[in-house]
Amino acid sequence: MPKQIHTAEIDIAASPALVWAVLVDTANWPKFDPYCDHIEGVAALGQTIKAFTKLAPGRAFPVKVTTFDVRRTMVWTGGMPFGLFTGVRTYAITPNSQGAHFKMTEIFSGPMLAMIGKSLPDMTDPFNAFCIGLKAEVEKTLPGDR
Repeated sequence: MPKQIHTAEIDIAASPALVWAVLVDTANWPKFDPYCDHIEGVAALGQTIKAFTKLAPGRAFPVKVTTFDVRRTMVWTGGMPFGLFTGVRTYAITPNSQGAHFKMTEIFSGPMLAMIGKSLPDMTDPFNAFCIGLKAEVEKTLPGDR
């Protein structure tokens, strides 16, 4: 089955715990993500979140939090019924020598991908902007001079 994969990653000079705290505080994403209008709902296992993006003004993208491994991984899954089109977005944090490595990946799949895949926006800039904004937001909360 065809897939469309988008990914971005960045090193952050902070603990995975601090990165996680900023990541799951989705109400504050518009402060650092230039493509985020707002998020409704709470990032917690089994919860439904509605993401509103500036790429599609006024449109809600409902997703379910299908994985919530504290300080490590959060996965959002959404799409059309019966698996006709599915989007799975993974936010992953791993410790490294600088503090943490953050990676986000979205995989679009399903039989309808061939029909609607070309209408999907290129997620390169939005994903990179999210990573850069998350890094800046996390690192500005650190104590001391930087």
